[in-house]
Amino acid sequence: MAKKSKAQVYFECAECGKRSPKYMGRCPQCGEFNTFVEVVNDEPADAPRQVMKGLSQTLAEPRAYNEVELTQEERWFIRNQEFARVLGGGLVPGSLILVGGDPGIGKSTLLLQVAAEFAEDIGRVLYVSGEESAKQIKMRGDRINIKSNELFLLTETSLEAILKHLERVQPQLVIIDSIQTTYTADKESTPGSVSQVRECALILQSVAKSTGISIVLIGHVTKEGVIAGPRVLEHVVDTVLYLEGDPFQVYRLLRSVKNRFGATSEIGVFEMLGSGMVEVKNPSEAFLAERVVSASGSSIVVTMEGTRPLLVEVQALCTHTSYPNPRRTANGIDTNRLLLILAVLSKHLSFRLYEQDVFVNVVGGLTIDEPAADLAIALAIVSSLLEKPLPADVAVVGEIGLNGELRAVGQIGARLNEADKLGFKRVVVPRRLRKIEDAPKGLGLLPVRSVGEALHVLIPKS
Repeated sequence: MAKKSKAQVYFECAECGKRSPKYMGRCPQCGEFNTFVEVVNDEPADAPRQVMKGLSQTLAEPRAYNEVELTQEERWFIRNQEFARVLGGGLVPGSLILVGGDPGIGKSTLLLQVAAEFAEDIGRVLYVSGEESAKQIKMRGDRINIKSNELFLLTETSLEAILKHLERVQPQLVIIDSIQTTYTADKESTPGSVSQVRECALILQSVAKSTGISIVLIGHVTKEGVIAGPRVLEHVVDTVLYLEGDPFQVYRLLRSVKNRFGATSEIGVFEMLGSGMVEVKNPSEAFLAERVVSASGSSIVVTMEGTRPLLVEVQALCTHTSYPNPRRTANGIDTNRLLLILAVLSKHLSFRLYEQDVFVNVVGGLTIDEPAADLAIALAIVSSLLEKPLPADVAVVGEIGLNGELRAVGQIGARLNEADKLGFKRVVVPRRLRKIEDAPKGLGLLPVRSVGEALHVLIPKS
């Protein structure tokens, strides 16, 4: 008879999984503060030996690389095309998906809509909630006009009980809201702890792969905006999605940061209305809907989000500072990138920006990470500083180097097609040695080598 060891107590970082025999205020591996939590390990002492003993029965036979046959991955149809786009074209049977986002951003609403549509089109869905009662979910569903006989609601936090209901209902899609409230009796720690979240995720992963049931986990996020719990949680799942957006804006962005069945950094755009989360068919047109054409300090950038080109308005405001150190405020772009662009404008174009407070904002609550927006930011700043508007029919794209030169960006053909589709007549692009062959007919290209040349073309001296 195997002897049980005494329960081991150690501490583990909730961000990176670093273990320590004692509590530490700062993690030496990831550098985060106050992330160590207590973990009680009550596994039997001979558990590793038991696992090793069973390996011979579970390991698959190795196969030669050339003998492996590829088959087309089956996907379930998702009526919500923006959600399907982020997943890579549809829902893969047996996949495990993690969805995170700030409280109140609309995660439960969006997934309840997807669940109802899936239940009508494909098959049964089990929606498990550990935070709301079935009546609360029904009230939200009635508000957004959900009606489905194949959508089942369950209020439960015990993983063992959830698995029993799963065997009885036999769903094809399971949504668990949330993974932090789910616990297994195999662990003595409290729900939401590192060991509980990790163990529940591993068990659900095994269930998804063995049964072909797709499982969607809703996860809480920390104040830094990352999914709470151990980093191993993101490694276990097949897809990680974040629902982003300004709570004071109507638009929400569903972004893919990991996807084993599709492209990463793909986004879906939704609008939060009284009837629920409505997909936005043409995001570029929505982001430019309230644009003031004749205003200074405004430019249009053609940015790429995954495989999707988006036209977004970048606004800048320069005002004379009353402080010894001028303010630099960025909303929607990296502050360090803004400082780099300001340094280039000051050094190579002699603009007296050390006397100006500079504010930059990306309209619509969108966050732009790629450096292809550098030129649009620089032009918006200079336009505000000189109080001269840019031409209304011009979009820009280009990365700025430290010497003020413009560098080429990728997927230029898709960017130009999106600008042409929305009625822009000209696009400022970095000058390249070879000709751009996939440019739309009738769209004028303005190739420039530097920021100074772009300013000369768009804001000539009067």
